[in-house]
Amino acid sequence: MNGIPVINGRTGDWEMVIGLEVHAQVISEAKLFSGAATRFGAEPNSQVSTVDAGFPGMLPVINDHCVAQAVRTGLGLRAEINKYSVFDRKNYFYPDLPAGYQISQYKQPIVGKGQIILDLPDGGMRTVGITRLHLEQDAGKSLHDQHPSQTYVDLNRAGVALMEIVSEPDLRGPEDAAAYLRKLRSILRYLGTCDGNMEEGSLRCDVNVSVRRVGDNAFGTRCEVKNVNSIRAVVQAIEYEAQRQVDLLEDGGRVDQETRLWDPSRQLTRSMRSKEEAHDYRYFPDPDLLPLEIEDDFIETIRASLPELPDEKKLRFIDHYGLSVYDAGVLVAEKARADFYESVVKGGLKRDPKTAANWVITELLGALNRGGHDIDASPVTAAQLGGLLDLMADDTISGRIAKDVFAEMFETGQDADAIVEEKGLRQVTDTGAIAGIIDQVLAEQAGKVAEYRSGKEKLFGFFVGQVMKKTQGKANPAMVNELLKERLST
Repeated sequence: MNGIPVINGRTGDWEMVIGLEVHAQVISEAKLFSGAATRFGAEPNSQVSTVDAGFPGMLPVINDHCVAQAVRTGLGLRAEINKYSVFDRKNYFYPDLPAGYQISQYKQPIVGKGQIILDLPDGGMRTVGITRLHLEQDAGKSLHDQHPSQTYVDLNRAGVALMEIVSEPDLRGPEDAAAYLRKLRSILRYLGTCDGNMEEGSLRCDVNVSVRRVGDNAFGTRCEVKNVNSIRAVVQAIEYEAQRQVDLLEDGGRVDQETRLWDPSRQLTRSMRSKEEAHDYRYFPDPDLLPLEIEDDFIETIRASLPELPDEKKLRFIDHYGLSVYDAGVLVAEKARADFYESVVKGGLKRDPKTAANWVITELLGALNRGGHDIDASPVTAAQLGGLLDLMADDTISGRIAKDVFAEMFETGQDADAIVEEKGLRQVTDTGAIAGIIDQVLAEQAGKVAEYRSGKEKLFGFFVGQVMKKTQGKANPAMVNELLKERLST
């Protein structure tokens, strides 16, 4: 199956077919069709215009910044930009949708087919198709936990601009879906079109899952799973839903096309409603909005402003800095990480790119991950980490001492050279001083010396350890090794 996961059923093997519908909130200070603010965490119903509230006679006015953000995203996804698109009314009735319809796009979206390239754990790549990206307004939020018998409605989100990004059914397992979401979020953040914050609801995902026998080409009946608000939940929901469908089919039942809800507390999906088709929403062009026509100059101006995106940056890190595919992938996954790394490498003369990558990935990201933070929250700046690398490069401190210094830097925010001076950690590079300590160790360990000289060469590490212990780890390791070999061979 070329690495594609399967579900081992009682009657044979099954394959998952997965597509994702991602709703990405556009970074914009105003809503899609009104001037109301979009700040997260504002007092309920404090950012609502008459347009958002569905007052009769209030006309929507398109926010051209949101249009530019959608085009920018489409270009970042290597997608077709449709120079003619139409806004439609999608009709349904929820308490948090005051107008009784959502302004969205249906047959003529602003962005057409594109693609995302996934980086696989084995170093390979897989292309996932993008079906479309369309602009639409968000609904408000119903609050069911504010009163024992009443539901409250907050319309702050009503009218907020969303990009719905729909993938082709090219994903074949939960890890594929997780990799897709991570890559999409990374691209959106590089572009500056969505902050990708799933905790705040600015990136939301609906998961379409179906199963089929291994070797079959026809798609099975799909179910859409909603309320999936983290990458971990996406993985869990796919695993549960795919197994549920396999069990159902193997027991002689059938999968009904429906919308299901992910219940994180019970770790299962449950039926929400039968799956609607397009005709259920009675789509028709919004009579208050003219078709959207985009000129070539508008598109090309945006194209010229695109940043270096993750795929291109990864290739440059591999070619220019000599990094491994894995290290480059870790560093470019977040723009802030890549920028931090390059600041370290470029901040001093002759800093070794591979050494810098090891310290950023292993020491810095390791420490940050243990605290649940990313590099934006680092107490150690790029300049400070570069200073630490310089102290190692000029033999002021050893690599082992450097790790202790880094731990102190991470804890206090102090510069490396200040810590080294304060704690007296400068490396001993005086040949005479090191030779004297080696002679002392060999005199104290005469029995071990005799064993070494009789053929037990593995004892060499023991002697190195004794010397480093007496120097509190400050002796230059290379000099210790060289002088020890001389002394033990005489």
